[in-house]
Amino acid sequence: MIFATILQGLLPSFLMVILGGAVRKRLSENAWQGLDRLNFEILFPALIFVAASGREIAISDVVRIAPAVWAILGIGLVLGYGARHYGPERFLDFAGGWQTAWRFNTAMGFIAVAVLPGADFGILAVAVGMAIPMANLLAVTALSRGGSLGILATLKRIALNPFLLASVSGVLVGLSGWKIPAPILAPVEMLSAAAIPVALISIGATMDWKALARLNRFSAILCGVKLMALPAVTFAVCMMLSVESGLMGVLVVFAALPTASAAHVLASGFGADRRLVATLIAQSTLLSALTLPLWIAVVMLAG
Repeated sequence: MIFATILQGLLPSFLMVILGGAVRKRLSENAWQGLDRLNFEILFPALIFVAASGREIAISDVVRIAPAVWAILGIGLVLGYGARHYGPERFLDFAGGWQTAWRFNTAMGFIAVAVLPGADFGILAVAVGMAIPMANLLAVTALSRGGSLGILATLKRIALNPFLLASVSGVLVGLSGWKIPAPILAPVEMLSAAAIPVALISIGATMDWKALARLNRFSAILCGVKLMALPAVTFAVCMMLSVESGLMGVLVVFAALPTASAAHVLASGFGADRRLVATLIAQSTLLSALTLPLWIAVVMLAG
């Protein structure tokens, strides 16, 4: 019954992805890239800001959420290194793939959390705000051993990341308790409403649907860490510490998200094998269609 409810909740999102795959040839590759850029620069930052600023946030929320998401990222980094023996010989190429073991797809996070009972996008927005700089710093550290993009230029790019700026500014508004006047907030809310539909169609249009046929030991380890090991460890620790169900649900879903769809951009900037990372992203996203509903069901049963 619970699993059927979850599938029913996720079905509209799956259908939007399929729609994207069906209409991919209606637009050029440049058009799809422009749509992704619009989502990255404007639509999703608006969604993240609205989610974070729409509720009062206590300092205690940040204090308890930040260490949790940082720990999740760190565990992904450590476990993901177990794929080193099976990966590319050049460390830079391995590092490009390694980052997929801890980076996360924010768009899928908002879709998945919406299925949870009493969904709290504010908690997810705080988690995203705390996790984005750490996830990118870990990736930069791994890739900087031989990349062509300077470390300072990359850190500047991270600091200006629209998701980070939206998360931090939204969290600051939430912490202040200030209510943004409705006429000012309304355009941002209109933009935020378009973020998820646009992202889902774009995912379907740009997805490499044959990527699972190229699954090998290296990619299986990285996908297994991201989609199974991280949420399993997170769930076990939350149960041991008796974490409240709302926070536990968000943390487990956060840990179970497929890897970031933009991971290949950072890898390419450093000179790593971009095609390898793109394949890992597709494999992680496709496999998450099976694993993410499973973890949502686990959380709902535990709650």
